[in-house]
Amino acid sequence: MTHPPIDLVIFDCDGVLVDTEPLALRICVELGAELGWPLTENEIVDRFLGRSERAVRAQIAERLGAEAAGRWEELYRVRLEAAVDAGLTRVDGIGEVLESLTLPHCIASSGGHDKMRRTLARTGLYEHFAGRIFSASEVAHGKPAPDLFLHAAERMGVAPERCAVVEDSQYGVQAARAAGMRSFGYAGGLTPAAWLAGPDTVVFEDMRKLPELLTAG
Repeated sequence: MTHPPIDLVIFDCDGVLVDTEPLALRICVELGAELGWPLTENEIVDRFLGRSERAVRAQIAERLGAEAAGRWEELYRVRLEAAVDAGLTRVDGIGEVLESLTLPHCIASSGGHDKMRRTLARTGLYEHFAGRIFSASEVAHGKPAPDLFLHAAERMGVAPERCAVVEDSQYGVQAARAAGMRSFGYAGGLTPAAWLAGPDTVVFEDMRKLPELLTAG
């Protein structure tokens, strides 16, 4: 199948630009044990990775109740902020990708704006994307629904079929497909490559390969 040229690259944030996912995974394991819902690392990746904050909270509330879900959310925020401030880094190779990327690009993330402002600033990426950062808080349905990516494309003035999405979660690539966009599934993080594979999706493990893959289209 021949695709139209790519006119916009839409990046996820956590796990694609900033290496927050290992921090979040550790904190969720801790909180599950503390609050009464023990979860393995694989279960957390499967249930939570790539989902919006409200979708994660809904799962926790269904299992533990609304009060415990609120407690989880608050403890998670405090602990993640501390971990970010203690030494969050960029995803390996993303700096080189952004330096070489000539296509217009933006962020569309399940995370909230406050969280992204903190993580992107900590890694020196906020100013690069300022004004082109979109959150699931702006749409009715988070990933795997297509709403967020369609919102980002509309705001950037690009047709969905001319967008490429860079994602590291199964829900992210599902959302890209639902939006009619090509996706590039980064398997160099926590999500197994098999969970990312599917139609119109290129799975890759070295972030430095992304510019070449985008050119190949």
